[in-house]
Amino acid sequence: MSFNPSKVHIETLTLSDTRTAKDDDGGNDLARWLSEGHYTVRAHQIVREDVELIRAAVKGLLARPEVDAVITTGGTGLSPRDNTFAALMPLFDKPIIGFGETFRRLSYDQIGARAVLSNAVAGVASGKVIIALPGSRNAIRLAVTQLIAPMLWHAVEVANGRAVHHEPNH
Repeated sequence: MSFNPSKVHIETLTLSDTRTAKDDDGGNDLARWLSEGHYTVRAHQIVREDVELIRAAVKGLLARPEVDAVITTGGTGLSPRDNTFAALMPLFDKPIIGFGETFRRLSYDQIGARAVLSNAVAGVASGKVIIALPGSRNAIRLAVTQLIAPMLWHAVEVANGRAVHHEPNH
């Protein structure tokens, strides 16, 4: 298997009740940093923070054969309007537990104990990778540069059955 992130097609979503195309800095940064990691970002949209709207948007993207991964930003905190975790967890065929654990560990180095308040999560649904990130631009940068860019291509290959399985070296 060769490393070729440009063959991974990603759709991104900003989940927010307040963001518009004019002030969606996190969504714009997400697309830019993914592109800098040589991934192909196909499209971006803003979805209101409502469990059913989020699920419908993600399900619609999962149904598209040209989409390999969906990455969201926003709605992973503890406020009453943060619904990303609740919306996405039931969609996962397999959660990627290590993503959230590792993201919070890396975040801890930057922001301390507040890192545990993030419900950043990832999983596989319909053979495609879904990743939910916080809305903070610093959190997005951390996740893309330290976690997503180095591993998403491989996660996509494994999730859709194209990768040859090798035993990990521990």
